Amino acid sequence: MSDLVTIEVNHHVADVRLNRPDKMNAVNPAMWKAIYEAGASLMENREVRAVVLSGNGRGFCAGLDMASMQGMTGQREEANGPGMSMKSGTEKPENEFQRAALVWKRIPMPVIGAIHGVAYGAGAQIAMGADIRIGAPDMRFSILEIKWGLIPDVGITQTLRNVVPLDVAKELTWTGRILDGPAAKELGIVTHISEEPLAHALELASEIASKSPDAIRRGKTLLETAWNADERTGLELEAQLQGELVGSTNQVESIKANFEKRPPQFQPPS
Repeated sequence: MSDLVTIEVNHHVADVRLNRPDKMNAVNPAMWKAIYEAGASLMENREVRAVVLSGNGRGFCAGLDMASMQGMTGQREEANGPGMSMKSGTEKPENEFQRAALVWKRIPMPVIGAIHGVAYGAGAQIAMGADIRIGAPDMRFSILEIKWGLIPDVGITQTLRNVVPLDVAKELTWTGRILDGPAAKELGIVTHISEEPLAHALELASEIASKSPDAIRRGKTLLETAWNADERTGLELEAQLQGELVGSTNQVESIKANFEKRPPQFQPPS
């Protein structure tokens, strides 16, 4: 795996860090690929129960690398980079850029974003792929594409819609307004404000990792699938997933550990 994104697993928590600090983790063609591959590598990992996504250096992610932006004054292919395309090219609807944000929604375990410094443009949209976001008070978040005469296109239609009302999404898209931590919290873009967002995120991830991994994963499946679905889909999925859990090894262990007043010893998720 590329060293542009690092992964370290401790006590069932994957600490994933964007690792291009000299460029404030700005995304170029290699970085797009590395971010997606990092997420995809966790898809089948049964030992990981929670993920923390952050950026090394002075910020989470400054967005599109300026060299790529300068390329947009020429040919689109040059701007995207070799082998990069705005079209899907697969049976899935997303393209290679959108994949880097959506992979965090699609992996089965919860993802907590720790945001410090800047999260601009593509960086903001990658952060929105996390299930929970913890921001520093002085963080700067912006859907910045309007500055360059563009629209946000890194999966924002699948993430921001679940966080803010449509009118707010439109205002942020049309103005590129920069939000600090408290402003982002007021809008619901970050879940918590913390002076130490990475430490806070790791602590929360450890708490989640102490619960039944089967219940945690099915909880994510339920909410991701049913949140925007019709009534029948949501209610039937609740019943289906609960039926899979009742009497399962880890559900029984949850009950025993509670009655015996001891930490549970869970098996890998089924």
